[in-house]
Amino acid sequence: MSGKELQLIEKVFESNYIAPLGEFVTKFEESIKSYTSSPNALALNSGTSAIHLALRVSGVGAGDFILASSFTFIGSIAPILYVGATPIFIDSDSSWNLSPELLEKFLKEFHTQPKALIVTHLYGQMADMERIADICKKYEIVLIEDSAESLGASLNGKQSGTFGDFGVFSFNGNKILTTSGAGILIGKDVEKIEKAKFLSTQAKEDFIHYEHKEFGYNYRLSNVLASIGVAQMEVLSERVEKRRQIFQWYREELGDEVEFMPEIPNSKGNRWLTTVNLKRDTNSLVEKFGKEGIEVRPLWKPMHLQPLFKDAISEVDGTSEKLFETGLCLPSGTAMSREDVKRVAGVLNDK
Repeated sequence: MSGKELQLIEKVFESNYIAPLGEFVTKFEESIKSYTSSPNALALNSGTSAIHLALRVSGVGAGDFILASSFTFIGSIAPILYVGATPIFIDSDSSWNLSPELLEKFLKEFHTQPKALIVTHLYGQMADMERIADICKKYEIVLIEDSAESLGASLNGKQSGTFGDFGVFSFNGNKILTTSGAGILIGKDVEKIEKAKFLSTQAKEDFIHYEHKEFGYNYRLSNVLASIGVAQMEVLSERVEKRRQIFQWYREELGDEVEFMPEIPNSKGNRWLTTVNLKRDTNSLVEKFGKEGIEVRPLWKPMHLQPLFKDAISEVDGTSEKLFETGLCLPSGTAMSREDVKRVAGVLNDK
């Protein structure tokens, strides 16, 4: 926490307006708009809800195909199932993020027009959004950026989440900023964001009684959590620089012993997590760290390898599968000191 959260929470309690909506929901949205230069922002209860609403207002439904990064977390993909659509998974390239080459290769060969692409900015590092956006424009595909892990990252000075038709941020408990749980949907089209706002509050028509012509969701954010978000946004730049400092400490401690997730040219990642490719099996290492009281985890298991999607269509070349087998997420919390990093690195270096 930044230290200011309790002050703002007290203001919420003084106002006696705890329920969804309120002064700080609006302030939270405005802070995101200001930081990203996005014209529209909608505060929600999770990043997953934001992806769901982006699909819904884009007209995605049963029978549609949705392209997505395979190397990602299930929260990026589950909303595709919520709307009854079918996911198609695209593998990574040397950046670890979605491969533009594999994306275009698939689109040239696939017999049906996909409706949208959900591209994840993995571990806070920018995907090659200029090339990906050009491909989506060429094939008339709605582009949704899953920027849940990448708030504060940029490419050519342009913020993560602002290259596509929609961008999604998460403020879950493990993100670079947290409200304990929240999401933000940004987008260029004010009418679509207003439609998402309507759907997020149970799709209530403008009557004094409850009138519904279509179904919606209970997805809006509480005033209490939004006040935490307002305080958190004030320290975003400091958090990004601290995570980048932690990453640099790891580089200095580990040297050329490991391969770190790269930054693509002209980008600046937020280094939400420091992730490494050890080029060897990591199962025994996870256990070894655990004995030292240090939590490490494998990289994401690709979606095309998940039992849930065993029959899914995919365009893969083995990149993300190999990274899953040989990669680790290292402790990266903002409160870490240089000595903490040395301790982690010491376990890794002790072969």
